Amino acid sequence: MKYRILIIEDDVVIQTQLRNLLAGNGYETEAINDFPVSMEQLKSFQPHLILLDIKLPGSDGFSVCSQIRTFSDVPIIFVTSCNTDMDELNSIMLGGDAFVTKPYNTAILLAKTASLLKRAYSVNGQETLSCHGITLHLESGKIEYADRQTDLTKTELKTLYYLFKHAGTICTRADIVEYLWDNRLYVDDNTLSVNINRIRDKLSAIGVNDFIKTKHRQGYII
Repeated sequence: MKYRILIIEDDVVIQTQLRNLLAGNGYETEAINDFPVSMEQLKSFQPHLILLDIKLPGSDGFSVCSQIRTFSDVPIIFVTSCNTDMDELNSIMLGGDAFVTKPYNTAILLAKTASLLKRAYSVNGQETLSCHGITLHLESGKIEYADRQTDLTKTELKTLYYLFKHAGTICTRADIVEYLWDNRLYVDDNTLSVNINRIRDKLSAIGVNDFIKTKHRQGYII
């Protein structure tokens, strides 16, 4: 699988450096050249990961990150000259996954890129998982029941993957959050509830009800 990485950087020199670096390491790249950033253009590329600067014409990277998070949980790495603790904290609070300051160390940037891609998309080489007649398609990010399918977001897919791998046992909320997000300090407990409810709605749409059961004060079980 060749991962697609979108670069949102208005400095043409740095943009070119990043594209060459990533292409040389086997990634497919694209860059935004029109600012402020168009969400439609971003969606059309369907990136697996985004490199995002903070200082951008027309709209800063924090605003762009917030807009992206309204419809996607694609991994985002801030690559920026803004290097204060508050800048880093804001990037995490708004949904960024990593923070790299300029001038960036290429080895560190590549390592964080590879790590986030592995965490987001790796499922140990398995293509499907099944439980109670429901099939989770890991490569395509779909869930199927009785020949009906629905698409899942990355977080929904990872949540179901964790539950499928622990089928028949209670998965605590803390363990699921630990698996889904690196740092629980920045995750509102309600975020997991919202994610589970969205999954239940999608399951209901394909005829599956009461698949994910809530165990009061314990967690979830399938």
